Amino acid sequence: MDNKSAKKFDSKDILKFVLPSALGVFIFLFPLPWKGSINIPIGIISEWLASFIKPFAPAMITLFILTSAVLTAITTLFKPKAILDNKLLSKLFISSPFYLVFKIIGAVVVVMVYTQTGPEYIISGDTGGTMLSLLKTLVAWFFAASFLIPLLMDFGIMDFTGTLVRNFTQPLFRLPGRSSIDLLASWVGNCNVGVVLTTTQYEQGYYTAREAITIASCFSAVSLPFCLVIAAMLKVDHLFIPFYAILSITGVLSVVIMTRIPPLTKYPDEYYAPAGKQVNEVVPEGITKFQRALQLGVERAENAPTFSQVLYKGVDMFLGIVFQLTPLVMSFGTIACILATYTPIFDWLSVPFGYYLQLLGLEEAFAAAPATIVGFVDMFLPAVLAAKIVSLKTRFVIGVLSLVQIIYMTEVGTLIITSKMPVDFKGVLALFLEKTIIALPIIVILTNLFQIS
Repeated sequence: MDNKSAKKFDSKDILKFVLPSALGVFIFLFPLPWKGSINIPIGIISEWLASFIKPFAPAMITLFILTSAVLTAITTLFKPKAILDNKLLSKLFISSPFYLVFKIIGAVVVVMVYTQTGPEYIISGDTGGTMLSLLKTLVAWFFAASFLIPLLMDFGIMDFTGTLVRNFTQPLFRLPGRSSIDLLASWVGNCNVGVVLTTTQYEQGYYTAREAITIASCFSAVSLPFCLVIAAMLKVDHLFIPFYAILSITGVLSVVIMTRIPPLTKYPDEYYAPAGKQVNEVVPEGITKFQRALQLGVERAENAPTFSQVLYKGVDMFLGIVFQLTPLVMSFGTIACILATYTPIFDWLSVPFGYYLQLLGLEEAFAAAPATIVGFVDMFLPAVLAAKIVSLKTRFVIGVLSLVQIIYMTEVGTLIITSKMPVDFKGVLALFLEKTIIALPIIVILTNLFQIS
């Protein structure tokens, strides 16, 4: 056995790995009863933050978006050295012309919504108003996650579990073992936090492009409390146990299929070039899998950032979100909501899905068809449209589908396409449509097996 494999750790080394990792697992994964439902600690913290900032959140978000648009425009046009030569400011305000345009659109829209001036189709509660309300919650989630995510990433729990479960995640999902914690955090917790966790791991060299895009697009589900909300909106909450069971089974089966066919197989199995490959889950000879897992976990914790470094990284991540992401979410989301609310475009585009639902034997197929694709805009819209459907079975199927799809442009889709992962709008749309086509027959078959009608 070589020296590296035989390395011994004292209790202090192990505790430095175990305590922060256990706290991270508790905060991001541990379900707790909360206000008559189930939530996780990061959700409870974020809800408290959202309520705390509620009185001044609209003004704060408007200021963030306006500042981002103005400083990005100044940087693009005049190239001031004070911004270009500053590592943080250059990252925040250097932008392509494409994103500059949408930052400016986001700034115009948020000012109109905040001051309630302008056309109703922009400032209404169904469009720009919805987006400003969503951003209030989003900012609270990201503030909490920016400072707490290092507990999952930097203290060894992903290295530890990755080595233990590699033989499960690799053949099933074609993903490294360390993704298991990411998958759980993305599935159980907030989908946006899951995407940020995944993109950060990609940028640090722990996932290839294909692996990161797979996790971000296939595992970033909504939290359990939101599933309850959707079930209640569709009046199928009395069937919540089979509802969530079918959701989980469909999620797993659809990923097993999608990871083996295009477009996911077309993305490169290459690590982010500036970081290079940083992951190694192979167990050397002469050491057990658990010993290797513990070794990697403890070694990772030994190199963990200090408290001040965690604070700096948290500030850096949060500022990146509020100055780069919120303007784009405001612009993309409002445009998408306008198209969904004030134009018949989704009725036209959904006609093929009407025939698909009819082929699968669902009642009111063409009435339900728009709800199958409008989820690309926002996760609430399918439930809003499907609530009018008489057939309980059809409402049930659409509800499960809307929670399996989860690549919506008001939040998750924008996070993915503005990340450093090599996937654009067309790629995200293709993944959404493929997941919809694959998931629907699985949901219908399982719904029939559970005898829901």
